[in-house]
Amino acid sequence: MSGHLPRISYTKPSITELEVAYATDAAANGWGERCYDYIVRFEKDFAAHLGAGHAIATSSCTGAMHMGLAALGIGDGDEVILADTNWIATVAPIVHLGATPVFLDILPHSWCIDPADVERHITPKTRAIIATHIYGNLCDMDRLLDIGLRHGIPVIEDAAEAIGSVWKGRRAGSMGLFGTFSFHGTKTLTTGEGGMFVTSDAALYEKVLTLSNHGRARNQTKQFWPDEIGFKYKMSNIQAALGCGQMERIEALTARKREILASYAARLGSFDGISLNPQVPGTVNGAWMPTAVFDRGMGITRDILQQAFSDANIDARVFFHPLTSLPMFDDRRSNIHAWDIPERAINLPSYHDMTEDEIGRVTDVIVNLVASRTSAATDKPYLAKSA
Repeated sequence: MSGHLPRISYTKPSITELEVAYATDAAANGWGERCYDYIVRFEKDFAAHLGAGHAIATSSCTGAMHMGLAALGIGDGDEVILADTNWIATVAPIVHLGATPVFLDILPHSWCIDPADVERHITPKTRAIIATHIYGNLCDMDRLLDIGLRHGIPVIEDAAEAIGSVWKGRRAGSMGLFGTFSFHGTKTLTTGEGGMFVTSDAALYEKVLTLSNHGRARNQTKQFWPDEIGFKYKMSNIQAALGCGQMERIEALTARKREILASYAARLGSFDGISLNPQVPGTVNGAWMPTAVFDRGMGITRDILQQAFSDANIDARVFFHPLTSLPMFDDRRSNIHAWDIPERAINLPSYHDMTEDEIGRVTDVIVNLVASRTSAATDKPYLAKSA
């Protein structure tokens, strides 16, 4: 029967006539003296939204992270702390710069880096702490910033997935020395590909701005004269035009993501043993990727979930594998939660135009799995709490 139902994608962008009009204008007119018009506007709008002093549009979040770490002088012999639960993009720049990534465990409820584990692993070689706000969930920034301050180590926010997330009145990405964002086609705000470097540190901004333009400082009067080896991680004007349109809709885009997570929570919250992205008091979860984690005792594994959703013609993503499970790194199974949670979790579809019926199709898969497991159990621990 599921074969006759249309496929539900896990995510896709929300593009309207506004974005199309801006991109069309950039393609038709954004050349010569106007080749940076939309880029400058996008950077200004994004910084203002975030409450940050400066923003630099980039070709990817990875590029933004690479330049930020390079601007701090991180390289051979240095250590950078990050969560084992991460996409490869967060650690790749560390490796490219010749530094050593130190992979730490996550908290079981937020799925973000464990501050206590951070404190335990600081050494004289530690040069930075990366706080990744996974799936829109927020790291404990109070504790991490305190650790960074006491040890004189910068805290960097990987906010690739956290547009719309707010920690006690401050937007994700605006609290650390610098923050990075992704505008990949899967993200809440998209430019197709692309990213953003943000900081309120004027000196760091100038350094990254120079690096972002092949090492050419903006106060350099000689034409085609780089002052150092830099990078080429620029965003195109056409991509930025899309971003400008998205920024005009940012409140609606992020609100819709939260509505979808709330709908999942309403439908699944009555079941013991299922945890969704946490809604911590005093914070706002940007809800980029609603995720369900199942108690181990339920016997509902990643493979079972993938098969069930595939059978229902629904596209669901796996929870990130721990980076230390990948072939290029040494195993670190002592990161218990980072290794355990992915085996019993799934990312749920959450594109902006999802209907309640489609959300119902997704949750029906989970409800049916829980029911099948419960019927086989004698104590029935995972039945709905109330009728």
